[in-house]
Amino acid sequence: MSRSHTVLLAALACIGGAAFAQAGPCTTQIAEVERYLARIKPGPASGPTAPQSIGAQLHHQPTPGSVQSAEAKARADADAALERARQADAAGDAGACTKALDEAKMLYGLE
Repeated sequence: MSRSHTVLLAALACIGGAAFAQAGPCTTQIAEVERYLARIKPGPASGPTAPQSIGAQLHHQPTPGSVQSAEAKARADADAALERARQADAAGDAGACTKALDEAKMLYGLE
């Protein structure tokens, strides 16, 4: 092997090692969730959810506005949980990252 090939391989190894070293404790799991979210077709059956409210148990139909409001809140909560996971991952905080990612998965119905 020539000297230029050796130098090139060493440089590639350093670059690859540096990129791997920058990955956080749950980068892979966050990427899996993001890939899943990119593949699903948006809609009521595929978006984030929230627990049933007390108002929903009063045996009357929700208004279109209350449905939209609940969907928007669930989406905002799920997006916020995923963002907290990204921030904790960037900070190297595995516990906070896992907790936020678990919350995002639950809201998106992935667990």
